Amino acid sequence: MADRRIPLLRRDRKGERLSDVDTARIAETVAQLHHRSKATLHERLHRVRMSIGLAVQAGLAAGLSWFASHDLLGNPQPVFAPISAVGTLAVSVGQRFRRTAELIIGVAVGVGVGDLLVYFLGAGPWQLGLVVTAAILLTIFAGGSVAIVIQAAATAVLIVTLSPQVKNLELPRFIDALVGGGIALLVTAILLPLNPLRVLNRAARPALDLLAAQLDITADGLRERDRQKIQTALDRLRDNKEELTTLTEAIEGAKETTLLSPARWHRRSELTHYAEAADPIDRAMRNSGTLIRRAVTLIEDEEPIPEPMPDAVAHLAESVRLLKKEFAHGEEPEQARERSLRAVSEAGRAYAAGVGFSGSVVVAQVRTTASDLLVASGISQEEANRLVRKSFGEMERPGAPAGPEPAPKPPTAPPVG
Repeated sequence: MADRRIPLLRRDRKGERLSDVDTARIAETVAQLHHRSKATLHERLHRVRMSIGLAVQAGLAAGLSWFASHDLLGNPQPVFAPISAVGTLAVSVGQRFRRTAELIIGVAVGVGVGDLLVYFLGAGPWQLGLVVTAAILLTIFAGGSVAIVIQAAATAVLIVTLSPQVKNLELPRFIDALVGGGIALLVTAILLPLNPLRVLNRAARPALDLLAAQLDITADGLRERDRQKIQTALDRLRDNKEELTTLTEAIEGAKETTLLSPARWHRRSELTHYAEAADPIDRAMRNSGTLIRRAVTLIEDEEPIPEPMPDAVAHLAESVRLLKKEFAHGEEPEQARERSLRAVSEAGRAYAAGVGFSGSVVVAQVRTTASDLLVASGISQEEANRLVRKSFGEMERPGAPAGPEPAPKPPTAPPVG
């Protein structure tokens, strides 16, 4: 009996160990799901907060366009006026002037082509197909944008399908497009103009947070010689199109708001930093991508990593965060500039301590990225280059003591986004 119990006890203990492992694994999975759900909820709430202003503008524009077309102009069913208003507001901010013009042009083309072909050919399924084809080809031949093509085709469909039942549809359709687009511009310019600086701060945050976070991860990866950590940062930074597009569109929208809205004219000078910072921030993203990619190679090749090198990358990350903070408060970004130059100084110390080929490229990209951030802060490119050379150290000055030559600047990297 004793002999039989021992294996049974052993099996029970083994089962307990397996159960403990499974429990830990399940708990870890549940924790990850909980964290992911919290992050997803946070992102959704952030998107809602970002869209509240647009939603209110769209609702107001839809109601006013219906009122203007129905009560003031006497259109009994002004369906297209609120559709045009919402369609104008739905496009990216900064493109609403153009969207209104495209809307009107597309409607005019659709009405003209639809009326002409219906007059000669009548209405029916094959006539509908011919009208849509003709409207699309005509607008493409004339060099129209995608929005004009879609609007012309949609209007042609309405003309062919509704004109037999609804007489004199053409002029109300055109007027509705004009009223809807005009009301949308009125709402954004006069009635509910968004605060351009607030919009820009929200739009700039994701791009700058992305850059700072990946530079921080890279600095930690260099300290720990963790190749996978740095590779993860590189992959995330490469996926930056959404953040940069959001920032660029927000800048264009802010320009449009300050142009159209008298209540926001006093904000024009405050938008200068953002308007001039978009391109250097884009370059900083690209050069940081080269830096991070070379950091991966540095670890793969087992090159030396002097202690100041991770510190230099960490200072770049902090410079990005300070730039975001000082822009948001409307302050001169002096702290961001100082931190960028400190990154260059640490890179100079790392170079003097001795680096390999990929390490020299990392050092060079720290300098280049710091220069981009200085330009983003409002300094001219020439002044930024002078400050970077000065902060890097004595090695680049004429008559400097003998020592290793500074690394040549690597070729411009392809876009990482």
